[in-house]
Amino acid sequence: MEQLIIKNAKLNGATTDILIENGRFKTFAPHITPSQEQCELFDACGMTIVPPFFNAHTHAAMTLFRGFADDIELFDWLNNYIWPAEAKLTPYDVYCGSKLAILEMIKSGTVFFNDMYWFQEETIRAAEEMGVRAAVGLLFLEDENGNIAERNVRGNQKLLEMKKQQLLSDRITLTLAPHAVYTVSERNLRRVEELAEELKLPVHIHLAETAREVQECRKEHSGLSPVEYLASLGLLNRNLIAAHSVHLSNYDIEMLADAQAVLVHMPCSNMKLNSGAFRFADAFKAGCRIALGTDGCASNNNLSMFDEMKFAALAAKREDNSPTAAPADYVFNIATTGGAEAFGIDSGEIAPGKLADAVLINTDSSYLTGGEFIPGMVYSADSSVVDSVICNGRIIMKHRVVPGEKQIIEEGRKCAAKLRTK
Repeated sequence: MEQLIIKNAKLNGATTDILIENGRFKTFAPHITPSQEQCELFDACGMTIVPPFFNAHTHAAMTLFRGFADDIELFDWLNNYIWPAEAKLTPYDVYCGSKLAILEMIKSGTVFFNDMYWFQEETIRAAEEMGVRAAVGLLFLEDENGNIAERNVRGNQKLLEMKKQQLLSDRITLTLAPHAVYTVSERNLRRVEELAEELKLPVHIHLAETAREVQECRKEHSGLSPVEYLASLGLLNRNLIAAHSVHLSNYDIEMLADAQAVLVHMPCSNMKLNSGAFRFADAFKAGCRIALGTDGCASNNNLSMFDEMKFAALAAKREDNSPTAAPADYVFNIATTGGAEAFGIDSGEIAPGKLADAVLINTDSSYLTGGEFIPGMVYSADSSVVDSVICNGRIIMKHRVVPGEKQIIEEGRKCAAKLRTK
């Protein structure tokens, strides 16, 4: 029986000890004493314990393309820069890039990421080694001839085999990940719908990211928006994870709310690529389920959920022309508890029986001096306030030290340099 006792942590303003047993929170009380010799103790004096962040959409290994081809329009960026560079990726590159991303996420308080990328087994290997949670997608992306690329097919087959042989830990889940309506044909989207029903997996897709995507979809599919098109294929439901969802009509928002699909808002990436403004206030008022993500480092250029919270809150206030839009407690919730709920993870809450995922925040930081705690986390703080991180009952960062981080950075640097050479 694995035990961890967190001593002297602040929880909802009160000081408490917390017993974690077999990966779940068990007891909250003052002065808990170990019941076995192997119990690990962690003194959290001066720290507040909060739920960790859940990054609902990213491409982890794209840390290798951070700062590559900046300030370029999306379709030009994808077709003429990113996709040609990605063609040179090796499985080891994806492994190193994913570990670099996970290091950055841990350092900024994130314990889960929802990934869509190549060589998925290497992303899984990195997540398993780093001790975090991940949802990894069976990727669907067609080549210029309308076929799923061979390496894409092999990657999906490996994922399904790993699932079949129960080679994935309970920290790793799978999704079906068609890239977008403009890169996956109706034939293959219908196949995705069949697999989603057969395998009981969520569907993760880029949706309505640009005005051009919407225009082309309406032109090619009898006037249907991307949301309406997915609905016609049976893909609009509670198990849909819709990344970006920027260019939505009022009817689209109504449909998404009724279906209870998850809209993943990525304000930093949307602003950098000038994709458009997510209608946060309208989606919130309609009752949509919203989570936050970072996108990949090539279009953000970091993986900090602190940035996403602040930009999401500020953009919503500007959109709604009201300082009361997107209050801090709601934004913090969708970055933490809401992200866990979106993926069916029994986490996102510091409470007995819940999976023991948590972040210990240094409340002595100047960023959090004065004012209320949650607004401070949303509007003031950055990743430097994260002292330690716990995932599944294990400390994966202690006092800002992640085991092996120097080597992770060095290997990532080598892979990035190789990919940028012509």
